[in-house]
Amino acid sequence: MDIKYPTTKKVDTVNTYFGEEIKDPYRWLEDDMSDETAQWVEAQNKLTFGYLDQIPYRDELKKRLEKLWNYEKYSAPFKEGDYTYFYKNDGLQNQYVVYRQKADEEPEVFLDPNTFSEDGTTSLSGLSFSKNGKLAAYSISEGGSDWRKVIVMDAISKDIKEDTLIDVKFSGISWKGNEGFYYSSYDKPKGSELSAKTDQHKLYYHKLGTSQKDDELIFGGTDAEKNRYVGGGVTEDERYLIISASTSTSGNKLFIKDLQDKNGTLKTVVDNYDSDSYIIDNIGSKLYIVTNMNAPNQKVVTVDASNPSSENWKDFIPETENVLSPSTGAGYFFAEYMVDAVSKVYQYDMDGKQIREVKLPGVGSAGGFGGKKDAKELYFSFSNYTTPSTIYKFDPKSGDYEVYKKPEITDYDSNDYESKQVFYTSKDGTKVPMIITHKKGLELNGKNPTILYGYGGFNISLTPSFSIANTVWLEQGGVYAVPNLRGGGEYGKAWHDAGTKMKKQNVFDDFIAAAEYLIAEKYTSSDYLAIRGGSNGGLLVGATMTQRPDLMKVALPAVGVLDMLRYHTFTAGAGWAYDYGTAEQNKEMFEYLKGYSPVHNVKEGVEYPATLITTGDHDDRVVPAHSFKFAAELQDKQTGNNPTLIRIETNAGHGAGTPVAKTIEQYADIFGFTLHNMGVKELKAGFKD
Repeated sequence: MDIKYPTTKKVDTVNTYFGEEIKDPYRWLEDDMSDETAQWVEAQNKLTFGYLDQIPYRDELKKRLEKLWNYEKYSAPFKEGDYTYFYKNDGLQNQYVVYRQKADEEPEVFLDPNTFSEDGTTSLSGLSFSKNGKLAAYSISEGGSDWRKVIVMDAISKDIKEDTLIDVKFSGISWKGNEGFYYSSYDKPKGSELSAKTDQHKLYYHKLGTSQKDDELIFGGTDAEKNRYVGGGVTEDERYLIISASTSTSGNKLFIKDLQDKNGTLKTVVDNYDSDSYIIDNIGSKLYIVTNMNAPNQKVVTVDASNPSSENWKDFIPETENVLSPSTGAGYFFAEYMVDAVSKVYQYDMDGKQIREVKLPGVGSAGGFGGKKDAKELYFSFSNYTTPSTIYKFDPKSGDYEVYKKPEITDYDSNDYESKQVFYTSKDGTKVPMIITHKKGLELNGKNPTILYGYGGFNISLTPSFSIANTVWLEQGGVYAVPNLRGGGEYGKAWHDAGTKMKKQNVFDDFIAAAEYLIAEKYTSSDYLAIRGGSNGGLLVGATMTQRPDLMKVALPAVGVLDMLRYHTFTAGAGWAYDYGTAEQNKEMFEYLKGYSPVHNVKEGVEYPATLITTGDHDDRVVPAHSFKFAAELQDKQTGNNPTLIRIETNAGHGAGTPVAKTIEQYADIFGFTLHNMGVKELKAGFKD
């Protein structure tokens, strides 16, 4: 297809770091409030959608996605007051609906977010009930923004109780009795609320019946110490307020206040940012704390609230060689361990005695087991790359469980597919696990369309999970491969730290080695390989394609962090410095970031892979300017005929709450673009209805 890129003007903006001048010709694209940027977005979308419209099987992919997507999906139920609540999607509803029911009565709609906006872009982002279940506060996101509004309602009559709270961000809602709740937010920034810096988080208490402007500031807001992330919550027995404060996405201070003591003050549990710790439960004054302090794979400790500092901690569930992620419910602890990114679960009583291993339904990811202390049954979910997420009802006394909700997907049989875990060697000799999924009977001939998906950052673990969208890819004889790169949390804090700051290149090396393994083992070849990732994974794709443009045919960076010299100047970006470091930190860190920053490493005269950059115009987590500038650089310098396009979703953010209809369109475009650029002329037989 003949592509004529829109002209993107260049300006003379220069940034100076340690005496070195760095040109920033597309700085003007950072202004999300300008007409000029809006016109650029419109021109780019016109080009991109004009290109996508010409892919002959794009609509076919969309119809197939709609058909497979159209099945009932449920959440686990939870009890509040006299009602049991659950989330349900009939199939193609843009947003999940909240239902409730009393025992032996028919379910009724409690909240339907599909009615919040005509186009489905306003989503429900949080729901919290008062102690007696008679009041509820829920938060909404408009257009995918991280800024929220909070609405309080009478949970019985469903009547709205008072004025909406506005400008709430990165916040839970934690009730104190039935009188009010705690929430967190930033002062609204001057200028653009979607891109201006926010780095002073505060915890407030809202008393029902009062104006938001009179809400009590509980923590934060002092110039002495800025915390970018502050959270507060009340224990289930409502005795304690727990506050966590962080300057970055790793490490937190921890405080506790006895709410029964009218003259009580905040007590410090952890007074530094060197580790991650949170209070998971309490029995009276006995606190249970999850921590990686002197325990990189996490452990649970106990301490008395009267003297809670770390020198008084006692091991409750000690650290093991596997990473621990615990939950509590029905008066028990459930210790979920990741063993090479796959779940194992053990049940403990509140004295630390192991009751049993919960034998899971298969090899994959388990989640849940959480609930209130008086719960009689608990629920957990289980899935992997070939098994749709199934919810099980669990008896904590006997350890028995049964299927509660199992998806019924038309035209899908998990027995047609297989997943296997392999271990490959990265550049420095590190062994890295990867799970490869495809149709049974796949011929290893180097010609299978393959998506290599990665993340590698922020202690986030990629464990096996089912995606109905990926099923459409697998149906086409595609391969889907997910390596567990350094920077993630699969092997604890040491694995995370091995992919941060001056070691960030390890992550890209791990990803490159995964691609080379797939090619060497004849799963695919460079002509049939696509790399994909979002957010920090978008950085991964951007860095990999600029370092090794020969390695893949298609690159799919989504909502990526792509300008590593300026990422910390937008919204909450400064909080990511634990993983990345910043260009102002020191000359060595600046040089290192400049060395891999995708925006700064697009070279003249290089043939880059066919690239479809995706972002949202309301993304205030990773602002779209990252993607805009990267697209402009690639379009200016690309050699050869591979297309470099950017698809900008309007009225959409970083991904959470995206309407199903938009998500399906995005996948049809991404898969269509990928297959088309791999030379696929038509979809496989048997695919059509």
